[in-house]
Amino acid sequence: MHHVDQLNKKFAIAGGVAQFENGQGDLPRLAIKTPDASAHIYLHGAHVTHYQPAGQADVMYLSSKSNFENGKPIRGGVPVIFPWFGPREGDANAPMHGFVRTRPWDVAEVSQNGNAVSATFTFNASMETRPSWPHEFMCRFNVTVARQLTMALEVRNTGREPFTFADAMHTYFNVGDVRQISIDGLTGTKYADKNVGHQIFTDKDRPLRLAGPTDRVYLGTAETCTIEDPVLRRRIVNVKDNSNTTVVWNPWSDKVGGMNDIDPADWPRFVCVETCNVRDFAITLKPGETHVTTARIRSEPM
Repeated sequence: MHHVDQLNKKFAIAGGVAQFENGQGDLPRLAIKTPDASAHIYLHGAHVTHYQPAGQADVMYLSSKSNFENGKPIRGGVPVIFPWFGPREGDANAPMHGFVRTRPWDVAEVSQNGNAVSATFTFNASMETRPSWPHEFMCRFNVTVARQLTMALEVRNTGREPFTFADAMHTYFNVGDVRQISIDGLTGTKYADKNVGHQIFTDKDRPLRLAGPTDRVYLGTAETCTIEDPVLRRRIVNVKDNSNTTVVWNPWSDKVGGMNDIDPADWPRFVCVETCNVRDFAITLKPGETHVTTARIRSEPM
């Protein structure tokens, strides 16, 4: 467990701009407060749970029933997914979505540039990770809190053999009512529908509107996605770099009851629009190579 006082002594920015504190479950988190926005980032999973531009509602949904304990994922915000997405093929006992979202990361740096605050977290291969994924790697996750939220996940192959991995920023966006939102940027894109046996379809909606349980992996798309939210009267824009898949997910009333870390009444309050490289678009790195997946999120009034 990281000691909050030690972290503050090394990394805090004066005036309450950036300081570490004990968050939910007594897990340490970095609290950032600037004139432009506020944010919380837990060391557990390097997990952004809160991002709120000044004068707006929180951009992130965070479940009131989420676990906040070692070895369990936080439900909501931005889970960091690596090195596999969903269940691991051929290993039914492997944790869903890999192992970095349920373990503590190290703090590498916290800095300020004007009203922007950046924090960098690292996670390295270890005795704990090698049994489930026998590769040498380093992950760096950089988060910049400003008028937009910028998140960059860097993966470096530090070993002697190539490896292939999936990654995702599994973002839960806070919306007024998922039944009333629309999502632009995916029209004409092929997707695998996980609710229909992973069958491949082409999105013909202009724009996409959700009308039931949705779990789609959009393939071969680097496009920006824009969520139009008439209830909260805002537009959330997710621009991505080096990401060639996008996942859209909401369990709807049909499936939320089987999830013990979400209030069953909460399903209309969020939509996941995820910046990913999964399935056929997983990344292969040779020794010494690096890949950086970036998401830049901003919220604008409608």
